[in-house]
Amino acid sequence: MPRRPQSCLWCGREVSESEAGRRRRYCRQSCRQRAYEHRSAIKGSPFPEDAVVLSAQEAADLADRAFAARCAAEDVATAIREGADLVQLAELTADLVGLARDAERLR
Repeated sequence: MPRRPQSCLWCGREVSESEAGRRRRYCRQSCRQRAYEHRSAIKGSPFPEDAVVLSAQEAADLADRAFAARCAAEDVATAIREGADLVQLAELTADLVGLARDAERLR
């Protein structure tokens, strides 16, 4: 049975499946390094080890991606209410899925 795709613990992108061994936790070496740096910076601070610290810009970008996903969901709901055909709904839902994937990324 194939495993469910996993998201990178640092950036949220999809992690490619490894053939053998443990499941990968990061999509690339740079994400693994950033996660290590983050854990090292938090060590000894009052923040919990699993805290996610975002810059003001990263937080704003995350809010923008969430807003875009919500708008796309509202577009789908409006199209359904207005009786859109299956082709239009398929396009709108594909956009929604793409935006929701982007919204999953923390950075």
